[in-house]
Amino acid sequence: MQNGQTARRDDSKVYLIGGGIASLAAAAFLIRDAGFRGRNIVILEQLDRLGGSLDGAGSAEDGYVLRGGRMIESKYLCTYDLFSSIPTLDGTKTVTQEIFDWNKIMQTSSKCRLIRGGRGIDAPEFGLSEEHILGLERLAVEPEAMLGNSSIANQFRPSFFETNFWLMWCTTFAFQPWHSAVEFKRYLLRFTHMVAGFNQLHGIMRTVYNQYDSMVRPLEKWLAERGVQFELNVRVTDLALREEAGRKSVDRIVYTRRGVCDEIKVGNGDYVVVTLGSMTEASSLGSMDSAPVLNGKADGGAWTLWEKIAAGRPEFGRPCTFTDRIDESKWVSFTASLRDRIFFRLVRDFTGNVPGEGGLITFADSAWLASIVLPHQPHFIGQPEDVEVFWGYGLHVDKPGDFVKKPMSACTGREIMTEILGHLRIDGEAEQILKTSICIPCMMPFITSQFLTREKGDRPQVVPSGTAKLAFTGQFCELPDDVVFTVEYSIRSAATAIYSLFELERDPPAVYKGQYDPRALYRAFKTLHERKL
Repeated sequence: MQNGQTARRDDSKVYLIGGGIASLAAAAFLIRDAGFRGRNIVILEQLDRLGGSLDGAGSAEDGYVLRGGRMIESKYLCTYDLFSSIPTLDGTKTVTQEIFDWNKIMQTSSKCRLIRGGRGIDAPEFGLSEEHILGLERLAVEPEAMLGNSSIANQFRPSFFETNFWLMWCTTFAFQPWHSAVEFKRYLLRFTHMVAGFNQLHGIMRTVYNQYDSMVRPLEKWLAERGVQFELNVRVTDLALREEAGRKSVDRIVYTRRGVCDEIKVGNGDYVVVTLGSMTEASSLGSMDSAPVLNGKADGGAWTLWEKIAAGRPEFGRPCTFTDRIDESKWVSFTASLRDRIFFRLVRDFTGNVPGEGGLITFADSAWLASIVLPHQPHFIGQPEDVEVFWGYGLHVDKPGDFVKKPMSACTGREIMTEILGHLRIDGEAEQILKTSICIPCMMPFITSQFLTREKGDRPQVVPSGTAKLAFTGQFCELPDDVVFTVEYSIRSAATAIYSLFELERDPPAVYKGQYDPRALYRAFKTLHERKL
C-alpha cells in the first residue's frame, strides 16, 4: 500500500493557490509528512514575492514597510511543529528553537501598556465591574449556536467598552464592538492562560527579526532547496470544475500573468489547495507626503476568485459576508524608519522598557485609538546600525486626530508621526525627528474581515463536502476552537488540508484549551476579580 501511495505521489502534482504562510506550510507538510517530491508542488502567487500577510519590505533609503505583525505565544503548537523542521537562514538551529531561545532573553513585560493624559500606566487595572465579569463568564460558556451572528456589542452594556480591559483587549487583538461575538468568545477561551499577565503582555512572544525575515524566508529557502516551484506574478482568476461520481474536482486553473490569460490543465491524479480570501488584499501605501487610498475587492485576485468559485456552490462558503463591509474591517498601519536615535531614546525613557521588551503601547486618549510597537533592533536583516524601525496602527481611522485635525485614513506619514509625537508630549525634538524620519502609512480595507459577524456556512470546511482532491486553507475556512487573525490558524488549516486529502494517519496538534486547565482557569478567575473596579 505504501509503495502504491509513493508511486501515485511521484506522478501527482499539487497546486497551491496563494503564496502566504498557509500555502508555504502546506508545501512543507506535503514534503515532510506526505512523502511528496518538491518538484511536484507548485505555488501560484499574484504578488512578486511570497509570504502573504507576513511581509517585510523596503530599505533604509526608501523606508521599511510592515503591513502588520501577528502575535505569537507558547501554545501555537502547529506553528512550532512546522518550524521545528525548518532551519534558520544561517542553519545553526531550527526556527522554533530560535524563537524559544530568543524569548528567554527578550521576555515581554510592559511597564507602559497604556498612555493616558501624557502619562504612562504601569500594569493598568482592568476596571471591570461584577456585571462585566459575569458577562465575560457567561459568554465563555454560551454555545456558539446560541450566539449566532450577534456582535460583541450585543453582549455587553456600553460601559464595558470604556474599561481598560476592553481597551487593552481590542488593541492587542484588533477587535471592534461590532465584530463577531463568536470570535470574541473563541479568543477568551483560547487565551485564558494569558489573562493573568495580560495588562503587561506577559506571554507574548516575538521573533528575532520581523516575521518575514524570521519565518517566511527560512521556510521559502527550505522549500526551494527541495525543488518546490514558485510561480510569482500569477493571478488565478477561476477554477474550472469537473464532476465525477457526484464529487467535484478541479479540471483547469485559469490565470493571468502580466496581462496574458492562460490555464493549467489539472490531471486526474493532481490536487488543488486554495487559500481563500486575504486580510491584506488591496492594501495601498502612502508616503511622508501622501495618504494611502482606499481600494476594494476588485483591486486584487483573492476575493474575486472566491466569489467566482462559490457562486452557486454553498459548500464553498459565502465570501460576501467578509468583503462587503469595508467600513467595519479597515484600518491603517504605519511603519517609521528613523535615522536619528532621539525618538527611541525618548520612548525608552518614557516607558521604562528597552525596545523589544515592552510590546504594544496604546494611547488611551487617542481619537484614532492609535498604538505603537518598538521592536528590538535591527528589525530587518541588513538594516543599518544607524536606522531604527517601529510599527503602529489605529483602529478608529475615520475620526479626526487630536493634534492633526484630520481622519487617520486621510493622513500622510508626516501627519501620522506628528500625531504620535503629540500623544508622547514630544515637542522640542519633534522637528528633528520628522526631518530624519520616513513614515509609510498603509490602508488595509479587509484587515479584520475575518472578525465580522457571520453565520454557520459563511466559512467553508477545509475539505468541502462533495469534493475530491480539493481543499481550502487560510483565515476564511472553518476550524472549530482555534482563532483567526493568527499565524497558527493558517498553519493549522494547512496541516488539516494535507492530512485529510492524503488520509495520513496523523492529526494536527490539538488546540490548547486553557479553560479546561484548573490552574489557568483559577489564575484567570482570580485576576479578573482582583482587578475589577
